[in-house]
Amino acid sequence: MTDLHSITAPGFKARPWWWEAAEPPNRDNPLPNRTAVAIVGGGYAGLSAALTLRRLGHEVTVIDAERIGWGASSRNGGMVSGGLKMTRTELEATHGAEGARAISKAAAASLPFIEETIAREQIDCDYVRCGRYVGAWSKGHYDAMASRADWIAEVTGLPTAMVPKARQREFLGSDHYQGGMTAAATGSLHPGKYARGLAAAAERAGAHLVDGVRVGGIREEAGGFRLATDKGELRADAVLVATNGYSKDARGTALPWLARRLIPLNSYIIATEELPPETMDRLFPGRRMISDSKRVLNYFRPSPDGKRVLWGGRASFRAATAEQSAPTLHGYMTATFPELKDVKITHAWTGYVAFTFDYLPHIGVQDGVHFAAGCQGSGVAMATWLGHNVALKLAGAANQRFPLDGLNFPTRPTYTGTPWFLPIVGGWYRLRDQIDRLVA
Repeated sequence: MTDLHSITAPGFKARPWWWEAAEPPNRDNPLPNRTAVAIVGGGYAGLSAALTLRRLGHEVTVIDAERIGWGASSRNGGMVSGGLKMTRTELEATHGAEGARAISKAAAASLPFIEETIAREQIDCDYVRCGRYVGAWSKGHYDAMASRADWIAEVTGLPTAMVPKARQREFLGSDHYQGGMTAAATGSLHPGKYARGLAAAAERAGAHLVDGVRVGGIREEAGGFRLATDKGELRADAVLVATNGYSKDARGTALPWLARRLIPLNSYIIATEELPPETMDRLFPGRRMISDSKRVLNYFRPSPDGKRVLWGGRASFRAATAEQSAPTLHGYMTATFPELKDVKITHAWTGYVAFTFDYLPHIGVQDGVHFAAGCQGSGVAMATWLGHNVALKLAGAANQRFPLDGLNFPTRPTYTGTPWFLPIVGGWYRLRDQIDRLVA
């Protein structure tokens, strides 16, 4: 196994590269005694909801256990799409043909919504509609992609195309995959800048943002709710919980019902040192976002300035630090791009994403408390969109039912929000990926 020292550049940092340009700021705003709407969770969903609620004239206070935007919102890969983790066949089996189409269309609408939000609020976050390339891990994966390509194009309203391996280097500077699929319905941004910009937009609209407030419980009472926090009590007329991958915490869990329906999963990312322009042009022709079809997937991209490779993936299904995961990610990267074997990394970091047992995002109400969660690791556009829609619902301003609202939200017997089973499932998925490759 490669050791960390051999792959790190001088000055290596175990923190997000995004924070070099846009670290979440510290706020010293006081926690009020009362607010009309309390939003627990200061990521994309909570901030988007706050912005929408303020536009509708509602008083809003957003609280976060850390700094606003500290979690996945400033740690993710900055890939922007409205895709789902379920295929058309899987959706139709559970929700019928009409339900599957409605859910897929609703998810796809998250891409134009985030683009409109960025433009309307003039958020400087390096956004580009760049498209993506999905590498097929095996011939069987390629055939499965081909069977879904037309459906993706129909749902998103933007083109897709299959790319045989013989043409792959027109889209990706690697022979590691067995061809793949291009899809136009994808953008890229700087997630740290987007988180800061969305927070600034909510503040300009009049939302009150408070750092360092951990909620340990929410109790309904006459005329509203009482939130017990480590900074005192907060009373609110209405509450939205938008904690997503950070919903379960031994120090205090705002909505245990929600935590029991979410599977928090670490995602890990590394950033390389700066590379020559000709190298970046060769690796990323067209500057698309890249992912692959493995069950234990990789996702990677050029940095917004076009100077670095940012590589992410499921390096471990056990609790691992950024330093522990970095050699594994470096190995994945060099297996795909052998020419990078001597390239050092300057940053490594991790953060939680939230999966659900039905692989769908959800909004809804439980015991009077609104929630939005479960973006399956594709939350930049989706979390923004969920926050907007749950805000419309909370304000009574939705003019039609949102297809991801009020769906059955499953859990499993005895599950409390701590996914003890992930190492077992992850090992099985890795084995299946290996079998798929060998069979091909």
